[in-house]
Amino acid sequence: MRFQNYARVARLAAGASLLIGLGDFVLLKIGEPIGPFLFAFGLMGVCALGLNLFTGKCGFIFEDGIKLVDILIILIINLIFGYLVGAMFGLIDDGVLVAASAKVAGWECSGEFFLKSVLCGAIMYLAVAIYRKGSPIGILLGVPLFIFCGFQHSIANAITMGVALSFSWSIIVCVAGNLVGALVAWLICTPKLISTTKAEEQK
Repeated sequence: MRFQNYARVARLAAGASLLIGLGDFVLLKIGEPIGPFLFAFGLMGVCALGLNLFTGKCGFIFEDGIKLVDILIILIINLIFGYLVGAMFGLIDDGVLVAASAKVAGWECSGEFFLKSVLCGAIMYLAVAIYRKGSPIGILLGVPLFIFCGFQHSIANAITMGVALSFSWSIIVCVAGNLVGALVAWLICTPKLISTTKAEEQK
C-alpha cells in the first residue's frame, strides 16, 4: 500500500513536470510579451488536475500536513522528469535550444539569485492559495509576474537545463529559495494564523 502511494505521488509529479514543460517550451519559443501569459497554462493545468508540483506544494507542507517523504519524491521526480521533458523539446526545436543555453549561462549561485528564487516561491504559494479560494486570477497574473520580474522557478529551470542539455548548480539555490519564499508567504498570509494573532492581541 505504501509503495502504491509513493507511485501515485511520483506519477502525479511527472504529470506536473510535463505541464510546466509545455509552459516553459512556449516561453522559450516565443518569448515576451505573450510567452509568460501562455506559461500560466502549465500551473493552471497542475491545479485543475490535482497534480504534484514542488513549487505549488511546498508552501502547504504544514497547512495540508504533507509528509516529508512525499515532498521529496515530488521534488526529485519534478527535477528528473522535467529535465527529460526539456531534453525532448531541445531535440525537436533548435531555436529553443539556443534560447535555453543562453538562459542557463546567465545563472549563478549568488545572493541575488537566491532572493529571486525566494520571491518566485512566494508568488507561487500565493497563486495556488488564491486558486484554492476559487479564483484563477492568482495564476493568470502570478505566473507572468514572476517571469517578467526575472524571478527563478526551480522546476522550470530544470526543464530549461534539459532543453540546453546542460547543468547548473544554481538549481540547488533555486530549490532552497522557492521553499523559503513559499513558507514565508504561508506564514504571513494564511488567514488562520492572522486570526490567531488578532485573538491573542485582544486578550
